[in-house]
Amino acid sequence: MDDSSKPARPLPAVARYLLLVFAVLSFALGVIGIFVPGLPTTVFILMAGWAAARSSPRFHNWLESHRLFGPMLRDWRKHGAVSRRAKLMATIMMTACAVVLFLTTSRMWVAELITGVMAIVLMWLWLRPEPPPKTF
Repeated sequence: MDDSSKPARPLPAVARYLLLVFAVLSFALGVIGIFVPGLPTTVFILMAGWAAARSSPRFHNWLESHRLFGPMLRDWRKHGAVSRRAKLMATIMMTACAVVLFLTTSRMWVAELITGVMAIVLMWLWLRPEPPPKTF
């Protein structure tokens, strides 16, 4: 018998609660990331969607129907894709953050380390496919 035909076993209440807390915190960080350079929005929204899908159908449905975050989550769920616009915005914001770090830090190794992490995230992001064109 194929394991994929079995319904998923429900998570214990404690696990659902912890995942919901993680979803809400990830969502909050994603929203803050809209306004704070260097803090990624896309990654946190994707994590929020993943955790909400496993903990709160209501929160997950709200996220998927949200006018800003819904398309991002649906593209990721259906295609593992990130839009070119999201990739460009992440690149611009992380580049600005790196410039500010290098201009303001007294410890160059901190700026280099953080910039290296951002470069790895950007590499991963740009390797994701883009969603297929919308057909009406």
